[in-house]
Amino acid sequence: MKQLPVASKALSIIFALVWMVGCASTDTSEADAAAAAAAEQAAAEAAAEQAEAEAANKASMMQQAIEDAASAAGNVLYFEFDSATLRPAAQDILDAHIALAKTNGDSIRLEGHTDERGTREYNMALGERRAKAVASYMAASGVAGYRIESVSYGEERPASSGSSEGSWSQNRRVEIK
Repeated sequence: MKQLPVASKALSIIFALVWMVGCASTDTSEADAAAAAAAEQAAAEAAAEQAEAEAANKASMMQQAIEDAASAAGNVLYFEFDSATLRPAAQDILDAHIALAKTNGDSIRLEGHTDERGTREYNMALGERRAKAVASYMAASGVAGYRIESVSYGEERPASSGSSEGSWSQNRRVEIK
C-alpha cells in the first residue's frame, strides 16, 4: 500500500471532516467551528509526524557518520616488537570503534597476532596480551566487557609472509572484528 505524504493525509482528513459536517448540519457556525477544530488537530498531528520523521532522519545520518568514521579509521592495530602497549595511532583507531560500539549492541572480537619470532607458546601468550590490552582500553572507555571477546592466533595467521622487519611489523597486530 502506497503511503501518502503527511500533508496529503492532513488535507484528506480536513476535507472529509468538512464535507461530513456540512452534510450533517444546517447550522453553519457549528460546522465552521468543528471544521476549524478538525483542521487544527490535523495540522498538529501532521507537524508532530514531520518532526518525528526529521528526528529519525537526523539520528540515521549521525549513525551513518559514526559508522563511516570507524570504517575510515581501519580495524587493524599495530604493536612494537615484543610489546602489548597500545600506540597513540592505535588509540585513535580504537576511539572511532568505541564511538560506534556505544551506538549499537554488537559483539566485538579482538584477534591478537604476532610475528614468527619466538616460541609458539610465547607468541600465543603475546597475542593474548595484545588482545587483552585492546579489550581493557575499550572497557575503560565504556564498552561493556561482556560484548568483547579476545582470541590469540599467535604467529599462525600472518598478514605478510617473509622474514624481514617489514613483514614482521605487519604481523604484530590486533584485528577488530
